[in-house]
Amino acid sequence: MIDSSRLVDRLQGCQNFIVPFKEAVAGRLIRVVGLTLEAVGVKAHVGSQCLVETAHGDLIAEVVGFADDKTFLMPEQSLKGVLPGARVLPISAKRQIPFSMDLLGRVIDGVGKPLDGKGPIAKDEKYRHDSTPLNPLARRAISEPLDVGVRAINGFITVGQGQRMGLFAGSGVGKSVLLGMMTRGTTADVIVVGLVGERGREVKEFIEEILGEEGRARSVVVAAPADCSPLMRLKGCESAVQISEYFRDQGLNVLLLLDSLTRYAQAQREIALAVGEPPATKGYPPSVFSKLPQLVERAGNGGDGQGSVTAFYTVLTEGDDLQDPIADAARAILDGHIVLSRELADSGHYPAIDVESSISRVMPMVTSEEHQELARSLKQVYSLYQQNKDLIAIGAYTKGSDPRIDQSIAMLPVIQFYLQQKMSEVLPYDQSLTQLNEIIAAAQAQQNQRAGQAMPAQAR
Repeated sequence: MIDSSRLVDRLQGCQNFIVPFKEAVAGRLIRVVGLTLEAVGVKAHVGSQCLVETAHGDLIAEVVGFADDKTFLMPEQSLKGVLPGARVLPISAKRQIPFSMDLLGRVIDGVGKPLDGKGPIAKDEKYRHDSTPLNPLARRAISEPLDVGVRAINGFITVGQGQRMGLFAGSGVGKSVLLGMMTRGTTADVIVVGLVGERGREVKEFIEEILGEEGRARSVVVAAPADCSPLMRLKGCESAVQISEYFRDQGLNVLLLLDSLTRYAQAQREIALAVGEPPATKGYPPSVFSKLPQLVERAGNGGDGQGSVTAFYTVLTEGDDLQDPIADAARAILDGHIVLSRELADSGHYPAIDVESSISRVMPMVTSEEHQELARSLKQVYSLYQQNKDLIAIGAYTKGSDPRIDQSIAMLPVIQFYLQQKMSEVLPYDQSLTQLNEIIAAAQAQQNQRAGQAMPAQAR
């Protein structure tokens, strides 16, 4: 048995812990396999944390499972310095994120520790985070559009406040740039960015170059790069969602950008396989597909007096395969998806949004019938050209054979101009709708002119 004073001494320097319990049963380490620690003699529930004695000081690890008298733990940091028979001390409560308005403008890791060198973050002592999901019937309906500052999204794939969207793309087609455009152009009160499992270089680039000083002032960045342990990557995503919920509870409208949902699934896969869970679909164990909706469903509109969390989750489609298990599972639980096309990116079309494959399931609820008809008409024209572009490119199509194809050829440059946007450019929602109307008006005038030219002279 270890008294509380000794345990408090061991916890010195470990930030944001709740006071430990008075007595704890210490176990010992018997095995290390990969990133999994096996201990005996430890009585701690799944999800609780322990201090593991190492040659370089105490290591924090979380209980992720057990079998008979063995307890499986996953470390938050590197296993360097772990010793055979090392003492394992249970901690009564987890490290807590310092929820407060002081989070704005800060960069933290997956457990709330500051990474920006600006000192500790003050904690709102009155706030108690509720881990229980909101009652679905207590949520407000999605009824208002959210301006994201990107013309193609505002016009063709309108997003509603409280919606959960997927951003599906392969590597290197502009996911991070599109997220940055939305942070600068959105009308949301607060932006929470989760950079999880990506390259460490991108964290600083996103903060300094894409987010900028103005965007950073109303943002919170949670960073857990690819070199972090799977537990930290898992917590990085969950912490970003919890921070979004805090600001929502303050009555603010939040834009949550989580990059990426695939890395979250991969982190859970690493942990689950390490403790012996059998693989199911393409190596992903069943727990992955149960944790995805638990994370995604926390976003959305709050109840009376609360704000909203509008979420964009990036999904990495490996090999540009939209039928990837994670992509397929995410599409089923999200309120729509935006697909980025490698073909468009390779041709210099940015943002590389494939409007044919993208959809917003709540667009009919947040836009007028006129807006929906405009978007539908232009989609049909654009899609008609794409269906016949091979014939047009090789000269097999004869002008005048089909008036609809003639119209699509004439309108393509205007539609492509509308769908493209500079990285530093912000197009408000109202301006996006105005330009959509102008395109339709120009198309109708052009169609009337052609009809007049084709009319026989006697009838004029």
